[in-house]
Amino acid sequence: MARIIEAYVDERGHLHTSASTAIVADIAAILGRVGDEGGLTSGVAALILEKREAIEKAFADYDRLTGVRGDTIDGEVIDASDRRRWQGSGEKCV
Repeated sequence: MARIIEAYVDERGHLHTSASTAIVADIAAILGRVGDEGGLTSGVAALILEKREAIEKAFADYDRLTGVRGDTIDGEVIDASDRRRWQGSGEKCV
């Protein structure tokens, strides 16, 4: 007898049993071949999905720092002699 199932389709039209495997397939397709014979692509794609929050924050920081989205940051200008003092203050150093 026929039954209804929940499934997800990736951009290539392949069926998946979970949303995460469909997204990993899409990311892997975007990345193309990574490593010998493309063997690392799926693992890298899974890591990207797993680390999504940190990756999105990194891109948001990049956009903010480069003014890509129109936002700018008022940064502190320091010279090389101030670098050690600034690092010791507990603030992040780039």
